[in-house]
Amino acid sequence: MRAGIVVFPGINRERDMAIALELSSGHKPRMLWHKDSDVTGLDLIVIPGGFSYGDYLRCGAMAAQSPIMAGIRAHAERGGHVLGVCNGLQILTEAGLLPGALLRNAGLRFLSMDCHLRVERADTDFTRHYQRGQVFRAPLAHGDGNYIADDDTLDRLEGEGLVAFRYATTEGEITPHANRNGSARNIAGIYSPNLRVLGLMPHPEDLVDPLMGGTDGKPLFDGLVAALAA
Repeated sequence: MRAGIVVFPGINRERDMAIALELSSGHKPRMLWHKDSDVTGLDLIVIPGGFSYGDYLRCGAMAAQSPIMAGIRAHAERGGHVLGVCNGLQILTEAGLLPGALLRNAGLRFLSMDCHLRVERADTDFTRHYQRGQVFRAPLAHGDGNYIADDDTLDRLEGEGLVAFRYATTEGEITPHANRNGSARNIAGIYSPNLRVLGLMPHPEDLVDPLMGGTDGKPLFDGLVAALAA
């Protein structure tokens, strides 16, 4: 699997993502500078977390206008895989590659804690090493993780099976308490219609090795490698 990680000013999770990808694939990913537009030869493009451009204007709004986004958009239109995590999801929504928007957390505080995610479907390249309904732990660290969309969009996401993960209890129950940032319908991650673009707020890349405190996030990267190396 040939993977690239986009680096914007203010991004700070690119090395975490590189570790996760290399652990699963055995290959170092390519770092992609935001002013470049050449993303040819890649199977997967990852937009990692952080604070691109200091989160000025809206989170991800400035990064969404960077030259590399034209290449990422073309990559997605060709059916290429794209993964956006935290600020990456914010950028994908601002760029129109995924619907909806991310607002300030419901409590108006930055959240840095573990959460639990319920897998809504296990038949995608991102979730093939999980089971439907499985709950896994993932760290979250964001101030603007409150996912919102109009009711028609939310109904479409539900109806077309494009909700990837929901904030849940350890038993898999969808409750307000499990939804610390206030996201609509407990949505923690969503897919594009072709299931090749995934954006989520929590950080699976930060639980891929026992030395990190667990491996709950590793199946996501193992599944991608299995799908894209085939």
